[in-house]
Amino acid sequence: MERYRKYFRDAIRIKYPLDSDNIIWNVENHYKIVSIDTRFAATSGNPIDKRLDFCAYFLALIKTLDARKESYESIREICLEIVTEYVRPKSIIHRFLKKVPARLANTWLANAVIKALHEKVRKNSHPDGFIANIITDKTETFGLGYGIDILECGICKLFSKHSYQKYSSILCEVDEVTSAMAGLRMIRTGTIALGANKCDFRFKKV
Repeated sequence: MERYRKYFRDAIRIKYPLDSDNIIWNVENHYKIVSIDTRFAATSGNPIDKRLDFCAYFLALIKTLDARKESYESIREICLEIVTEYVRPKSIIHRFLKKVPARLANTWLANAVIKALHEKVRKNSHPDGFIANIITDKTETFGLGYGIDILECGICKLFSKHSYQKYSSILCEVDEVTSAMAGLRMIRTGTIALGANKCDFRFKKV
């Protein structure tokens, strides 16, 4: 957990140099409350649920900045700055490893991993978690043989539970950043956060 906290603190200190300590203190206090709702993720059988602790910290930051009357755009800006820096490759090796999954697409190893992953993500391990389908039909995935449909979004459930659902779509934008780092262009027609019945993730190799 400390690994990602550093990126939040660095961004806060840059953007709010005169009040950074107070903001960080408030984020921590909000996180203590929000994270109660994501504790299940640590032992969930659905691997997508693992990202919920990270999202809980984002919600804690959003709550803190919203209480300061920061604009939606200002909150969105710092959230995207944090995640971009967090996923940015820190070395040549790191950059290479991020692109390995895209390069392995359609290999026997990738197919075996995808099959095992599908069995886990399609099960709802907790009412507040994710449910997803992995799509392997090449005609539906631009020939890549890999796509995801999120049928129930744990992030939207968490933000709605705290009456902050209008901010949940900010984290949808994070997917574009992480896809680009992996050497993929994400193609999506809708998200649950913006009213669609599912979030469809499709990719093309860059």
